[in-house]
Amino acid sequence: MTVRAKRRPRAKVKANVQAWLIMLPGLILMAFFVWEPLFESVRMSLYKTKNIALLEWNNFDNFTKVVGRDEFRQALGNTFAYTLWSLAIGFFLPIILALLIGETRRSKGIFRTAVYLPNMLPGLAVVILWSAFFSAEKYGVLNILFRNFGLTDPDNPIRFLENEHLVIPIIIAVATWKGAGATALIYMAGLSGISAELYEAAAIDGATVRQRIFHITLPAIRKLMGTLLILQIISVFQIMYEPMVLTKGGPDGASLSLMQLMWQYAFGGGSMQFGRASAVAVILTGILLVMTIVYSIVNRRESDWD
Repeated sequence: MTVRAKRRPRAKVKANVQAWLIMLPGLILMAFFVWEPLFESVRMSLYKTKNIALLEWNNFDNFTKVVGRDEFRQALGNTFAYTLWSLAIGFFLPIILALLIGETRRSKGIFRTAVYLPNMLPGLAVVILWSAFFSAEKYGVLNILFRNFGLTDPDNPIRFLENEHLVIPIIIAVATWKGAGATALIYMAGLSGISAELYEAAAIDGATVRQRIFHITLPAIRKLMGTLLILQIISVFQIMYEPMVLTKGGPDGASLSLMQLMWQYAFGGGSMQFGRASAVAVILTGILLVMTIVYSIVNRRESDWD
């Protein structure tokens, strides 16, 4: 064995050690702030608790008590409704924004800043702003507009946030307004990686804008769309402060989400039922884990077919 051959394994080991040392701070932080609380939540969900103290093992009693309540089933249904409305309202909007800005010839920087601006605002401030917009009080912006155009009776304003059929779409519209710009920038970054030669060839062949979008642009960002889809589902499943501030889960629990239900068990009304709150958290994590695994399997099969 030559000296050079002996040096190669040593160099490889040294490179691996250096890589692990670089990742070590991040791994320690993840273990402390992510994995340890996760495992502690699983453990707490299996105990009878007093505040955060574990009193006695009660198997799956917290889960049965949580799942057996009507408010849990309503919150679960509402959370899936949030997800479906988010896909209907908020999934395609960032793609459309990215495509429109991509087709713009001038002032792209101004449009990028404009679409990202709502994302720079504090989330709670955005919710308070939109609560004033949809308010049924005298200062409700939308009711003022309707009243000025003669569409509503001044003495009988529309109570948007008290309508159980409108409340979830309204909350999703607010969340979409807040976050669509950041997602659009990610799509724009993906679009920038598409070869300009493909568009030039398509233009020579006489392809229209619609044909370029459906035959070049969308196929090129298909995997990015899939990744952002599962990230959006995970994000929407954890929606909490929007319904909490806008409607407090009302009317009659029509906007109650699983995350809000978890907060109510832990802190609402001084209940301090951390065992049940942990059970809701574990159920929510399990649902998201199953969705992520299904997406990974489907994505892997599509990659094999490609």
